[in-house]
Amino acid sequence: MAWKWPAPSQNGASNEEWTGFIDQGVTLEGTLTVSGTFRIDGNVKGNIISEQTVILGDGAKVEGQIEGNRVVISGRFDGVIFAKGRVEIEAKGVVTGEVHSPCMVIDPGGIFDGRCHMLASSDAASASVTIPIRAAGGAK
Repeated sequence: MAWKWPAPSQNGASNEEWTGFIDQGVTLEGTLTVSGTFRIDGNVKGNIISEQTVILGDGAKVEGQIEGNRVVISGRFDGVIFAKGRVEIEAKGVVTGEVHSPCMVIDPGGIFDGRCHMLASSDAASASVTIPIRAAGGAK
């Protein structure tokens, strides 16, 4: 069964197909491979691979590696993220480890402790630039 991501009302962009979710109280250990958008609110230890979006909700605790087009984090993540599009750390999100992505957004209140490898968006074969970043709490 697949769900459809609500289409943006203004630009009419194509819909993302939901593959499923892991709810609170569920623990998974191993590799999870999905073709569409997937949401996690439970505990995962291992690898998560998606062709579209991976969303870690407020209650998520994930340790391992994430590969996806877009990765949105509101919970806790410890490991390595490989995103083709962008990584978003929301206000309650905590990321410890490495991020490999051409775009990274940290909302006020979000925490990132690790290394960020900003990939060149124009040519995947070009060398990446490594920028160590530490989010400062309370900055205005």
